[in-house]
Amino acid sequence: MNQNTENTALLVMDMQAGILGRLTDAKDLVSNTAKAINYAREQNIPIIYVVVGFRQGAPEISMNNKGFAESKGRFGTVNFEEFMKIHADIAPQEGEITVTKRRVSAFTGSDLEVVLRAFGIQHLVLTGIATSGVVLSTTREAADKDYRLTILADCCADMDDEVHHILTTKVFPRQADVLTLEEWSKK
Repeated sequence: MNQNTENTALLVMDMQAGILGRLTDAKDLVSNTAKAINYAREQNIPIIYVVVGFRQGAPEISMNNKGFAESKGRFGTVNFEEFMKIHADIAPQEGEITVTKRRVSAFTGSDLEVVLRAFGIQHLVLTGIATSGVVLSTTREAADKDYRLTILADCCADMDDEVHHILTTKVFPRQADVLTLEEWSKK
C-alpha cells in the first residue's frame, strides 16, 4: 500500500482570500499550496477544501467563545458568500468538495467526517492557515479520531513565524508526519 496516496485526502483549510490577507506575505503559501493541489490531482488524491463561515449576522457565534466573540461585531456586516471564497489561485475545480465549518477545527460544525467516511479516507494531509488555529485544532481532533496525519509545513502559515516553527518542529511530530511539499511529493 502506498502510504502517500492510498485512502488519503488533501485538506486545504481556511485558504480564503480574507484570511490570507492577514498575512504580511501569502505569496509563497499560495504557490506551495497550489503545487500540493496539483500533485494531489495528478495522484488522484481527493482534495477537500475547508472554509470557516457563518450565516448572516453570525448567529452561530456564542459570546462564551472568546476567539470568535471578538469578531462577532465585525461579522455583522460581512458578506459571507464573499468571505468564504477560496483564493482564486487555489480554487476548487468542478467535483471537488468544499466543507463549511463553524469553529476552528475542520471537524466542528461541518460534515467533514461524513465526507471522509464516504471516501474511505484514513490518512489526512493538512495544509492551511493558521498553523496555530485550524491546523493545530484539526491535527488534535483527527489524531483522537485515529486518522493518519501528514502536515505539509511549507503549505501552512501563521501570523507568528515562531509559533509556526514550534508547532511544526516540536508539537506536531508527536501526532503527525511533518514534511515539506517536496518531501511529500517524492514519497
